[in-house]
Order: sequence, then C-alpha cells, then structure tokens
Amino acid sequence: MEQSEVQNNSFPSSLLSRKEAAIYLGLSEQTLAIWKCTKRYDLPFVKIGRLIKYRKSDLDKFISHNASSSSEQDGQLFLHPSFN
Repeated sequence: MEQSEVQNNSFPSSLLSRKEAAIYLGLSEQTLAIWKCTKRYDLPFVKIGRLIKYRKSDLDKFISHNASSSSEQDGQLFLHPSFN
C-alpha cells in the first residue's frame, strides 16, 4: 500500500488520533492531553511509539458511561467525573 493510499484513508481505522478523538467528543486536543496526564477520567488510549491513539469503541463507552439525562441543558449532555 502506498503512502498516498494511507493518507487518503483507503481503509477504515478504529484508532483515532488525539485531534480526531477531540473532535468526536467535542473537546480540545489540550483537554484530552490534560485528562491523560492527570488521569482525571478513565479514558483508555493506545500508545504507538510517541503517538497517542483512541479506539472509537472506547470513546463511545466513555460517552455512554458519563452521559446523564438529568444534566441535560439546551439539548447538551455534560460529562461528569467518575468517583470510584
């Protein structure tokens, strides 16, 4: 497979970059970086070399686990930290 084919997403990937994961969650890349460093949320990631990747399935689980219908305001759901 040539480099141009990889760049054009010729195959689906379940691993998202930090930027893609941030867009998917509606957050900034910096927020995800802070969460990783401070371990504020239990959001799994995959480290490949120096790159951090996120599984879409893990992001979906994170959304489901942290969504609360009692916190709905203007149609938005807010994420709450898990206190274990």
